Amino acid sequence: MSCKIDPRILEFIEIVEQGKQSANEDVKALCRHIRNCFDTEQIYTDEEQLTRYLSLEKYFPYRLIPWEKFILGLWCCTYWKGPIKKPRWKTVCAMVGRGAGKDGLIAYVLACMVSPYNPVMRYDVDICANNEEQAQRPMLDFIDVLETPKWEAKLSKHYYHTKETVSGKKNKGKIKGHTNNPKGRDGLRSGMVIFNEVHQYENYDNITVFTTGMGKVDQPRVGIFTSNGDVCEGPLDDYLGQAEEMLHNGAPDNGVLYFICRLDDVSEVHNEENWAKANPSLPYFHTLLDEIRDEYIKWVERPDQNASFITKRFGIRSGQKDISVTDYQKIKATNRPLPDMTGWSCTAGIDYAELSDWASVNLHFRKGDQRYDINHTWICSQSRTLPRVKAPWKDWVTQEICTFVDDVSISPTLIANYIRDARRKYNIKMLALDHFRWTMLSEALKKIGYDAMDKTKVKLIRPSDIMQADPVIQEIFNRGWFTWGDNPCLRWAVNNTKRVRSSKSKGVDTGNFIYAKIEAKSRKTDPWMALVASVAVESCLGTGQTAEIPFLGAIAL
Repeated sequence: MSCKIDPRILEFIEIVEQGKQSANEDVKALCRHIRNCFDTEQIYTDEEQLTRYLSLEKYFPYRLIPWEKFILGLWCCTYWKGPIKKPRWKTVCAMVGRGAGKDGLIAYVLACMVSPYNPVMRYDVDICANNEEQAQRPMLDFIDVLETPKWEAKLSKHYYHTKETVSGKKNKGKIKGHTNNPKGRDGLRSGMVIFNEVHQYENYDNITVFTTGMGKVDQPRVGIFTSNGDVCEGPLDDYLGQAEEMLHNGAPDNGVLYFICRLDDVSEVHNEENWAKANPSLPYFHTLLDEIRDEYIKWVERPDQNASFITKRFGIRSGQKDISVTDYQKIKATNRPLPDMTGWSCTAGIDYAELSDWASVNLHFRKGDQRYDINHTWICSQSRTLPRVKAPWKDWVTQEICTFVDDVSISPTLIANYIRDARRKYNIKMLALDHFRWTMLSEALKKIGYDAMDKTKVKLIRPSDIMQADPVIQEIFNRGWFTWGDNPCLRWAVNNTKRVRSSKSKGVDTGNFIYAKIEAKSRKTDPWMALVASVAVESCLGTGQTAEIPFLGAIAL
């Protein structure tokens, strides 16, 4: 059944379809999807409700631009046909470039949700963010509107506000901002939850607490608003992955409106006409356009010092401010299925800082140019820094990517057993680990046949070995030759690592790099450094011809 698209929603769709401003492939796919939904589904837009919501524009110092009306109409005013009003798109996931005006849009939505025009009584809106500024900013923008001298008397008939909350007098809904402590939120009765700047979220703690309290009020809605950022393997990456599946691979939208604005490729940044792909407000914000032009010039001159420019303004992650191992798209490309490598030759790398913290083993295979890695990590329950790790390591344990060790330390026997079991399936030609870490593992490794005195089996890695491995690693990343399976722990560890010029402290630039942690306590690098150790000795694999190996039998420890 074909349903009419409201002209205020259609305006943005036609802007995209007619090429009146640049739009990326994600937004183009979304517009096609919206047309298809109205053509094939039993849905409708409540035109009267949208008209009333848009009538609030006169009180604001700005007017909604087409993409904002597009989101407002679909998210807040479009429903399934039936006796009960159920939102067609319960959730909006909007990623736009910094400066697009998302806080202004959120402020406008707040005004609508607790206005007399929202028929759902006691429709509370809770705003969640990592800091007070982000949690309060949209509400403070709305308060500025309420305190505008021209409109203050009229608006006070419909809204009541303090420094901390805004309430609708007829609707009885209340707006409140919350920072990133999820404790004590179980009593919420949210009609709408808005998560601001989700790129900073490292796990789902807040998202779970706030959304599981929904359902007590009719027409529940969730808003996810953000620019891109440098936190990898967090919720935003999951949302972007889901958007990719829905927009381009035919997956159902499950009630989520994915509005993802970013450049299609980083090379597009050099053509100003492409900038609206990441920021659909630019054709209307001329002062912002001038500001981004100035930032672009600085970025071209010193990209390392202005790395966040590409990420924040254009939605393409460019790595940390330090020299990153590689850009995130290349790390993401490692997520391909691993082949059956039974009988293949490999190297094994081990890394740990302390056995009372984290420890990792990496099995590294080569077949021609292609490299394949199996990576496993042990996490000690007594790690003093574990409470600071915000990554979803418990999920990784469930996925058996990591093993949780409920003990005062990680026994060397656990690592030795893993290598012993791997040797029954693969031909481990060389074991590699940091020179200063051998002592702690030596006894357990000797029991399974690895002695540092035997240079044909064990390599004790020094910084010079890492310097030699780094160009190889860079080439493998650049060529897309790494395959790791779906290992978010390893991908996370790469993004926790920076490349450091080997003689920087002495004022000499040799052009060689070693690796260091970006942050010493909460961002672990052990999985990555285990891989580096295994690559440092990959020359023993030659071009990676495989060979069947005999069953070695059980080796007692």
